[in-house]
Amino acid sequence: MTTTIAGIKIPDSIMARAATELVRDTEPDLLYNHSRRVFLFGALAGERKQLKFDPELLYVGAMFHDMGLIEAYSSKTDRFEVDGANAARDFLKQYGANEYDIEQVWASIALHTTPGVPEHMKPVVALVTAGVEMDVLGLTYHEFSEEQRIQVVAAHPREQTFKNDIIDAFAQGTIRKPETTFGNVKADVLELRDPTYKRLNFCQIILGSAWDDSNAGHAHHAGCGCADTGKA
Repeated sequence: MTTTIAGIKIPDSIMARAATELVRDTEPDLLYNHSRRVFLFGALAGERKQLKFDPELLYVGAMFHDMGLIEAYSSKTDRFEVDGANAARDFLKQYGANEYDIEQVWASIALHTTPGVPEHMKPVVALVTAGVEMDVLGLTYHEFSEEQRIQVVAAHPREQTFKNDIIDAFAQGTIRKPETTFGNVKADVLELRDPTYKRLNFCQIILGSAWDDSNAGHAHHAGCGCADTGKA
């Protein structure tokens, strides 16, 4: 039986049901309910913006977007977003999804913590991030009606301690590989939760690189004309 929440139908295909079951059995209630809300808020945003999107692909992207925080799906060196994207890719391949669809879902998960980029990409990519930004950051809170918010949260509750709990979940999923937080928002998480964490600085990396520019000259190449003119 199809479930409808806030006017949004939860995808009920064989693949969607398998995604629901896998995530439900793998993630704690905190992340499962968060992921379902991400889908619902993302779909509502898509309808409001009159975007054409595949609800099933959006659903898989939303459901898998935090799977990389779970130890069973966490690699030693990749960002958790990439781990989740890889898990979704493997899942979609099992159900015969084409490469175009897989790439959309992969990007929607891999980029969901990279503000300012997903909104310019395909709707599935944009809407996973839109759902995350609504549920975690409340960036578009007032663009949803009170009734929509009430119905979504009634179906998939936010704990009274959700804000701190989700930060803790982010920290637990990244604390073993702090180098993967360079250049993304999870650096803020570890700075708050891990007293031993030292944030990498982009400018310090540039200034401390192995390049010695003090003696750097112009690298000549055939056709540049510098050898003939004597100019560098």
